[in-house]
Amino acid sequence: MQALGIIHKIGTVRESFVASMLSAAGQLHAPEAGDFLLDHKYLFEVGGRNKGFSQIADKPDSYVVAADIETDFGNKIPMWLLGFLY
Repeated sequence: MQALGIIHKIGTVRESFVASMLSAAGQLHAPEAGDFLLDHKYLFEVGGRNKGFSQIADKPDSYVVAADIETDFGNKIPMWLLGFLY
């Protein structure tokens, strides 16, 4: 996207990547809270290294997918791991 000059917002690029990878694993839906709902069960919020759980704090089966981290911690998943879903 950036190579073609289409998108310059990092948040859009991150969310596009996550949507692409998660769609290979199941059916995506637009939730009321968070960014993506996978198979009507798993809720994902996408962001950078410092992204917190405030937007999805009280939701069951919720996860933060974060760029710029190397390992997981609790329900915080490194974005690069989603590449293995495809």
